[in-house]
Amino acid sequence: MAVKISKNKSLFRCESCGYASFKWLGKCPDCGNWNTLTEEKVSSESSFARRNLTDFTSSVNLLSEVSTREFNRTSTGIAEFDRIVGGGLVPGNLILLGGAPGIGKSTLVLEIASNLGKNKKVLYVSGEESQEQVKSRADRLGIYSPNLYLLSETNLENILENVRKMAPDFLIIDSIQTTYLNDFSSLPGSVGQIRECSAEFLRCAKAMRITVFLLGHVTKEGDFAGPKVLEHMVDTVLYFENEPQQSYRILRVYKNRFGPTSEIALFEMKENGLKEVPNLSQVFLSERHNAPGSVIIGTMEGSRPLLLEIQALVSRTHFGIPRRMVTSLDFNRALLMMAVLEKRLSYHLETQDVFLNVTGGAKVKEPASDLGVASAIASAYGNFVSSNGLLIGEVGLGGEVRSVPRIEDRLNEAERLGLDWAVIPKANLKEKIHSHKIKIVPVETLEEAVRWIKSKEAHSL
Repeated sequence: MAVKISKNKSLFRCESCGYASFKWLGKCPDCGNWNTLTEEKVSSESSFARRNLTDFTSSVNLLSEVSTREFNRTSTGIAEFDRIVGGGLVPGNLILLGGAPGIGKSTLVLEIASNLGKNKKVLYVSGEESQEQVKSRADRLGIYSPNLYLLSETNLENILENVRKMAPDFLIIDSIQTTYLNDFSSLPGSVGQIRECSAEFLRCAKAMRITVFLLGHVTKEGDFAGPKVLEHMVDTVLYFENEPQQSYRILRVYKNRFGPTSEIALFEMKENGLKEVPNLSQVFLSERHNAPGSVIIGTMEGSRPLLLEIQALVSRTHFGIPRRMVTSLDFNRALLMMAVLEKRLSYHLETQDVFLNVTGGAKVKEPASDLGVASAIASAYGNFVSSNGLLIGEVGLGGEVRSVPRIEDRLNEAERLGLDWAVIPKANLKEKIHSHKIKIVPVETLEEAVRWIKSKEAHSL
């Protein structure tokens, strides 16, 4: 919505979609969200508001005639971080990094800045800590870099002036919510301040070909604080998923214009900083022991296969309505698997409480986990053990096991970790599957899979 702004006029702008109104509204008419309109005061004489977002050319050219610059990626010195962003940092890339307070955002970017500062010029701008506080944290982490410069500043004009004087290769803003523009009378962190400051950093990144990191706060719902347009504006969005109380941190890519999306990297928080964990599957399965209700599934996170443990607990309910508690899994799909077990395998779950969990805090949304979820419930209900094997497949409402993509990658990961067998959809045998040391068990139905697991356990006993 285009709104003509008079001098020093107050507006109410939606934090989600950017809709502007001259009066406060409980519900945004554009996106339908409630309580998202916040007040901001904008001066029509703002010099920043009239500037172009980027310095791109406006001339029309044939695609075949456009010459491209070579994007020479720069390694951050952290192999897992380089992998999830596509092989390294690209000049002119604007990266948004978010997560819960205390989860390790500043620690990670300070370690990256230290590695980059060995050969490149890096400017670290802190709006939340003094230079002495940043130096103290760097000493604790054992960080020293000859080309790492510190600046404690929140005024956007002063930051950009120092950037023009220094011309750094990399710029880190910690955080975008503390940066403000004098042309806006609203407080730092407001919708207008975040939008305009981010637009200036975008222009700076593209015009000077500087890789810019923007650290962002999150709301209590877990979303980035500020307007939703901020995520659309940047090139890459990275987000720490786990709670700060846990030692392991999962860094997920939600958007990446220069590489793959949905990739994850695992870090462990130690006294001397965040340390990358290259073998994710081994970490998630390291404490597993064979027990009823415990199964191993193979899921894909971006281009990486990941083996996870699903645990199920089925116990007699003491109330009229049985409880259904699901953690780190899609709740509706879990209910579908319970309904399929009741209808196709005659399981009496209507009198049972069912609890489901993915160990380690990883989140699973892929339909290929259906067979593992259903088998875990069946294992807990029937009190039998699914030993050292893998379960892969999507389960339909008819009880059939449907094919899943990239079956070869999942089997290779299972073989690398020393699993003995893998139950897979029979339809996947149409693909060319190379020979494996593990036993491949193709199934067509959920009932067939559960029956084989029971017979395997009886044979092992």
